[in-house]
Amino acid sequence: MPSDSRMVAADRWSQLWLGLVCMILIANLQYAWTLFVNPIHAAHGWSIASIQVAFSIFVATETWLTPIQGWIVDTLGARRGPPLMVAFGGMLVGLAWVLDSYAGSLRTLYIAAALSGTGAGAIYATCVGNAVKWFPDRRGLAVGITAGGFGAGAALTLIPIRMLIENAGYQSAFFWFGVGQGVILVLIAPIMRAPITGEVPQTAPPKVAQTAVSYTPGQMLATPVFWLLYVMFVLISASGLMATAQIAPIAKDFGLSKVTLFLGANVLSVAIVVDSVMNGVARPFFGWVSDHIGRESTMAIAFALGGCAFLLLAYYGHTPWPFVLCAALIFFTWGEIFSLFPSACTDLFGTRFATTNAMLLYTAKGTSAWLVPLANVLKAETGGWHAVFMAAAAMNFVVVLAALFVLGPVRRRGAQRRDMAAQQA
Repeated sequence: MPSDSRMVAADRWSQLWLGLVCMILIANLQYAWTLFVNPIHAAHGWSIASIQVAFSIFVATETWLTPIQGWIVDTLGARRGPPLMVAFGGMLVGLAWVLDSYAGSLRTLYIAAALSGTGAGAIYATCVGNAVKWFPDRRGLAVGITAGGFGAGAALTLIPIRMLIENAGYQSAFFWFGVGQGVILVLIAPIMRAPITGEVPQTAPPKVAQTAVSYTPGQMLATPVFWLLYVMFVLISASGLMATAQIAPIAKDFGLSKVTLFLGANVLSVAIVVDSVMNGVARPFFGWVSDHIGRESTMAIAFALGGCAFLLLAYYGHTPWPFVLCAALIFFTWGEIFSLFPSACTDLFGTRFATTNAMLLYTAKGTSAWLVPLANVLKAETGGWHAVFMAAAAMNFVVVLAALFVLGPVRRRGAQRRDMAAQQA
């Protein structure tokens, strides 16, 4: 391999690992949230539903602003866009968790959630955009590794956060983890960059068709296949976010949260660590699989397993080990949306505006966040979680059918037609 090629290969892998570290540092903004819900409720007496509005605000701002942040990254270019956006995000997430530590009202909690969501979204957009641009030849795997940091990264801090909450209060956990995360992100920011034209290989995996045309965001939004992807993303994301936000209340209602399970750890502690690991492992694993068998086939396999996981939780999740295992399978089969959908989006619409386009699709996560509180409503109306699990399973099975019988055929029939139209525009 020529010297220049070796340098590019080393550079793109170093950028991928930097992106992974950044994602790990923002992971517990979402995945450790469930640990704070009950302590905040106990300290202030606010209802669980009101506290969970902050989670919805976080997810909404973490997603809905990413197209703007992605557009800034794409517009400023390879050398300026990523460093600026990561530094901006790092400062906001640090500030937000410090503000959470002092929050004495729901309004302050909601403002902090909006700030942390904005900062996390800036970092998420930059790192995912970098991954799809640097690795056209291993796009599913690269995006999966990057997104895996966001899914599994919290596993490194969940037990320390829980211990700090128990020993020093949830305010101390917010403060010290906020300061630490923010400082490290700002230090990493200047090293981040995207590839310049001609710097990466242009070969695609044999089972994955990639367009040769780069669609503008406007051109992409005019295609029906984008909106099909969007609806599929919403359905799977809603079921997964329900599990993410409610795992602690579900364990409590099942009478399992304080049951000792393994080496002195209770069921909830074991479940949230295992769930985070499985969520993170799923992203590179299914991304790698999709590079070999195609995006739609991988979606069908993963989401069919996800639907079965919710059914198993409904019927067998009331005892400790089945609860842990069923929850783990749920997290393993929904986290891969964050590798499969960005990869499919870039395959379909090109790399020039890849960060912006992938983040426009990512707003589906923000849309789905507003469905999460409906799980509490459905649970209250029916007196338990069974109906919630049935609805989540149905969402997964609907997307399986859409992937096999709508997305695949539509994408194959429309690929050539869309490329010709974009070239003429």
